[in-house]
Amino acid sequence: MGSEALRPPSGSPSGPERRAAGALEAEILAILREADGPLSPGDVRQRLALRQHAGAQETGDQDAGDQDAGDQDTGAPDGGGPRGELSYSTVVTIVSRLHAKGLLARQRAGRGFTYTPFDEASLAARRMSQVLGSEHDHDAVLGRFVSGLSSRDARLLRELLASDPGPGNSGPGNSEPGHGGERG
Repeated sequence: MGSEALRPPSGSPSGPERRAAGALEAEILAILREADGPLSPGDVRQRLALRQHAGAQETGDQDAGDQDAGDQDTGAPDGGGPRGELSYSTVVTIVSRLHAKGLLARQRAGRGFTYTPFDEASLAARRMSQVLGSEHDHDAVLGRFVSGLSSRDARLLRELLASDPGPGNSGPGNSEPGHGGERG
């Protein structure tokens, strides 16, 4: 008898449906990207509950019912609420994992933290730097990368290098839309 017997099939009346792998992380990232500034795990939890409540009303379902059994808030002292809401500790775990993956910046706020997502350009630049830094022949890797650039990207790179005041400083091209390494 395998673990299939212990877990009700998705959508069965005897248990809540399970989220697809990564769905909760994606939803929390979306909430953080929509925010006007950093959010605490409590803020994220509240916005997530509002989203789920709104989604349940749109479908006519009074119970959001898409949490893992371990994610349901049962009214425990850690900030209990209605059935189906995530516990505070679950949200803390998810934002901590997203921070560890390098997807969120974390700032100290009192005794806790607030979180802000990195923009796509920063994430791509960080991945490129990590790959470049992990190679033994740094010069050869960088040279091959530059030789593979389109003429448009090579021109943009020359402009950015000419206007960049130095390492760690943001040059003027960093916030221009549409230049995220597009091939032309």
